[in-house]
Amino acid sequence: MVLKRIIVFASLVVYCENALAQSTSINKKDFEAINLSYPGLKKTNQLFTAGKYDDAAKALLDYYRKKSKVKEPDFSNAEKPADIHQPIDKVTQEMADKALLHQFQPHKGYGYFDYGKDINWQMWPVKDNEVRWQLHRVKWWQPMALVYHATANEKYAKEWIYQYSDWARKNPLGLSQDNDKFVWRPLEVSDRVQSLPPTFSLFVNSPNFSPAFLMEFLNSYQQQADYLPANYAKEGNHRLFEAQRTLFAGVSFPEFKNSPKWRQSGITVLNTEIKKQVFADGMQFELSPVYHVAAIDIFLKAYGSAQRVNLEKEFPQSYVQTIENMIMALISITLPDYNTPMFGDSWLTDKSFRMKQFASWNKIFPKNEVIRYFATDGKEGKAPGFLSKALSNAGFYTFRSGWDKNATVMVLKASPPGKFHAQPDNGTFELFIKGRNFTPDAGVFVYSGDEAIMKLRNWYRQTRIHSTLTLDNQNMVITNARQDKWQTGKNLDVLTYTNPSYPELNHQRSVLFINQQYFLVIDKAVGKATGNLGVHWQLKEDSKAIFNQAKNQVYTTYGDGNNLLIQSLNKDKVSLKEEEGKVSYVYNKELNRPAFAFEKAKKDNSTQTFVSIIYPYSSQNAPEISLKENAGNDFEKGTLNLTLSIDGKKQEIQTSF
Repeated sequence: MVLKRIIVFASLVVYCENALAQSTSINKKDFEAINLSYPGLKKTNQLFTAGKYDDAAKALLDYYRKKSKVKEPDFSNAEKPADIHQPIDKVTQEMADKALLHQFQPHKGYGYFDYGKDINWQMWPVKDNEVRWQLHRVKWWQPMALVYHATANEKYAKEWIYQYSDWARKNPLGLSQDNDKFVWRPLEVSDRVQSLPPTFSLFVNSPNFSPAFLMEFLNSYQQQADYLPANYAKEGNHRLFEAQRTLFAGVSFPEFKNSPKWRQSGITVLNTEIKKQVFADGMQFELSPVYHVAAIDIFLKAYGSAQRVNLEKEFPQSYVQTIENMIMALISITLPDYNTPMFGDSWLTDKSFRMKQFASWNKIFPKNEVIRYFATDGKEGKAPGFLSKALSNAGFYTFRSGWDKNATVMVLKASPPGKFHAQPDNGTFELFIKGRNFTPDAGVFVYSGDEAIMKLRNWYRQTRIHSTLTLDNQNMVITNARQDKWQTGKNLDVLTYTNPSYPELNHQRSVLFINQQYFLVIDKAVGKATGNLGVHWQLKEDSKAIFNQAKNQVYTTYGDGNNLLIQSLNKDKVSLKEEEGKVSYVYNKELNRPAFAFEKAKKDNSTQTFVSIIYPYSSQNAPEISLKENAGNDFEKGTLNLTLSIDGKKQEIQTSF
């Protein structure tokens, strides 16, 4: 009984000490960042002027609580906007419940990690930089807020308030160079600045949300938003994200003195960057389809934020026109399943999510019937008025037979130098036929980290694991393709480009899309360099490919009869070599798949040529295909006069490249 009384007394002492600290922790300095002349803060200002700082904080909390009841949380800038009127899904519930136990999932490519009862914010369970960076995006806080809103269970509010204070106390700017590298990287700061306003709105009415915590939160948020303009990334999508979210901070918390500066900073940077980062053909200069889509959303989210405070005129008409051009560029490289090729650190996207994106874009561009077509899965609007399309500035080329789900679509990359996400892969492509992607690009797998993580990343960045030409299986040194020819017609589309892949060796690739059905690919290795040449190919992981060494052919064996043959048609000696193949559709997940190369030696400075056919067929048996060179045919000079025989049927091909 005595021990019990001691414990109770000790608890009361701790409670009183905390209450006393809370009641005396609010001072004049806490209000420095707040514009007390802002409409609605009259009472707060009066109490502040009278030196009643505790009461002023209470009045400010009342203001935010009233504001939250008048206006719903703003999820408009979120990657996937939440709907507080929908039931909580299992993933959100799990994330919120595990957060109560300090089990966090920083990155969806990994599972949950236990960060301890006394949270260790510096813990690095997997030496992948993304795991430690994204820990400080605190993605589970918003699920906690959503579950709290749905259940009114105070345990979520108590825990979030505890975690926020704990995080802010343990991760101050300047704690160490190492900690700042992860906690205060501007991209992570911007992610918090974006996610915290709706989280704040959902928690602010909790009885556990004290005036003292309000002042702590506001001063922490102000520091983070203020940090961004002086520390934006120098270039790329990071700079776009950071500017967009700084603008959002200024719109979400107009009560801060620096809110106008945040808004103007974001607008100024985005107006400048849209001119720098977007090619004339509409593609974003990182040459990654996924980050291209992200850039579209960034520019439009910023425009939407500006509209909410009547600042949209700060963006010129050219800004909006460029975004529309970006959407049309995306459409030109979109596959029938609404995915885009996994070039340059890209991954797969859910069709319903992409359709929602198109629907949101259609609201901005209601007169664009093509965007409406994609927003409604073809039920409304109009299909694009083009089929095959060249985005010549970005070096993305699409061969297309139609816009329906059974169309044949090849997207090939032959680009100028890219930024961080670009890979040494010029010539690589994806081929989609009758609902199946036969040749998905390798993907990304992981981003950055220690030596072991970088070894995993670098495997996926090799030239030889992409559908292009190599010298001695080495990575191409230069990715700076020059378009030599692009011509479209009723029965023949032709692309020829040249890439200076290696010192003293240019790779010239010509792709012929014949009868909107199949492809003839002619690869030339031009220059003084010598060594072993290989033209590499990869197939889908479930294709059950058959390798026929005698005929230099590989073909799929899908039971539905939708199959593909890749065959060398060279008359000189070419060998078929099976290679290691892998594909990564999502982060940190990989699958084995068929991969192979047609190889031959280059012994002198003479040009070496590979002639390959990519032929779809609808049966279980691969067709018999042969090639005859007619009079005047000269691969080296770029003059074609060929006869293809496909199961006995002749096809004459005469063109130049």
